Amino acid sequence: MTKPNVLLIITDQWRGDCLGCAGHPDVKTPYLDTLCAEGFRFTHAYSATPTCIPARAALYTGMAQENHRRVGYQDGIRWDYPNTLAGTFADAGYQCHCAGKLHVHPLRSSMGYHSVDLHDGYLHYYRRPERTYSENQRIADDYFYWLQKELGIDADPIDTGIDCNSWTGRPWPYAENTHPTRWVTDRGIDFLRKRDRDKPFFLTLSYVRPHPPFDAPEPFWAMYRGKRMTPPKKGDWDDTNRLARDGWIADSETGPADPELMELAQMGYYAAMTQVDFEIGRLRDALFAQGLDRSNTIIAFVSDHGELLGDHCLFRKSLPYEGSAHVPFIISASQEALERAGYTGETNVTGKLAELRDVMPTLLSLCGIAVPDTVDGINLFGDRERTYLHGEHLYDGESCQWIVSHEDGHTEKFVWFSGSGKKQYFNLTDDSDETHNGISDSRYAARIAVLEKVLTDMLTWREEGFVRNGKLTPGAVCRPVLEHSLRECR
Repeated sequence: MTKPNVLLIITDQWRGDCLGCAGHPDVKTPYLDTLCAEGFRFTHAYSATPTCIPARAALYTGMAQENHRRVGYQDGIRWDYPNTLAGTFADAGYQCHCAGKLHVHPLRSSMGYHSVDLHDGYLHYYRRPERTYSENQRIADDYFYWLQKELGIDADPIDTGIDCNSWTGRPWPYAENTHPTRWVTDRGIDFLRKRDRDKPFFLTLSYVRPHPPFDAPEPFWAMYRGKRMTPPKKGDWDDTNRLARDGWIADSETGPADPELMELAQMGYYAAMTQVDFEIGRLRDALFAQGLDRSNTIIAFVSDHGELLGDHCLFRKSLPYEGSAHVPFIISASQEALERAGYTGETNVTGKLAELRDVMPTLLSLCGIAVPDTVDGINLFGDRERTYLHGEHLYDGESCQWIVSHEDGHTEKFVWFSGSGKKQYFNLTDDSDETHNGISDSRYAARIAVLEKVLTDMLTWREEGFVRNGKLTPGAVCRPVLEHSLRECR
């Protein structure tokens, strides 16, 4: 068997609905739409722990959060796992390279790649001067080093004056070819030029955008100026009081209270997406020039989590709502690879309930590589299928726990907050925008009871003590990293 090459494209903070082929009314993604048309789009893909660090733990290891143990965001915790995605490909004889964001600790940990061109964006933890025991990102990050040499000044991606979590935006102040999005593609194309032709490759391009700052070069902003943006989604459960209070803080988790600034945030977000999309177009041209196509190269596209973008008076991520937890997931592969992974269907759009932990076993199965027994995810082209997905994240001192169910074409979500005990229910089949919290709606009482029981069973073993006397019980003390994994507790 000739082993196929693999290109994995990871973006940061890309919503699952933000694709032209998914029917988004505003964002333009012609090259990703092409990839969708040529491959498979998983319409019910989620990030079970929707911030950068825990989401990437699932991506790199194939583990559920109960086993990789990262259930919130915390820098400075060493990454030490027995099996990784890149490491498994390397053991199978692949030449493995990553260009862009890894977001691990220590910063220069290779995670199984043979080589890394690193750019992690702006990481507050690694810029704090009192943390002298830690790596200095301005030294460890390849892009920062390159940018200063290229411009001949002490340049920094935050020279725009925009914080890395801000909803404000403005165009990139330097030439387009110095933007970090362009740099990641350039590094990937350079790898393709100098790779060992006697080996298959596993290449990861990991873009920081569309994560803020919203600073795409001017041509991408120009595509959206003067157009009315579709307003953020609203619901009967939105906290408008919090928006009125916090909506004037430029990096608030509510987004802006000013409607014009909200439109500016949307334009900046979509401009960043379209820039990434056009870079994928450049990459496709580079692949074509080297005779690399679907017959010999698998391409996968996914994001670590989404962006609430003002939906329900919320901004950024961490929360269980669709804007935050629903992610895009696309795979293009040859018929031979699909058959090797067990696929016998005909459609190129699938509603299988997918999660980031599934990326590793799916890509390995497409290449005919054995999946390590530490992996919790499933091969999405095989026979296995999940009905329920458990997600969670630490947020404002409490854990947001949730269950998404997808069965017989019906999708729904149950949410429980461990501090307040607040519960929510959304019938996603009829209400994909989560406009109605049906927790007190008698029509859904039976299904709510089923989903709450599923979540209770999931949490019974947990060290925090979420479940007492067989019931979800508020008040547990929560930490972003578990002391013990599920395997250790059973």
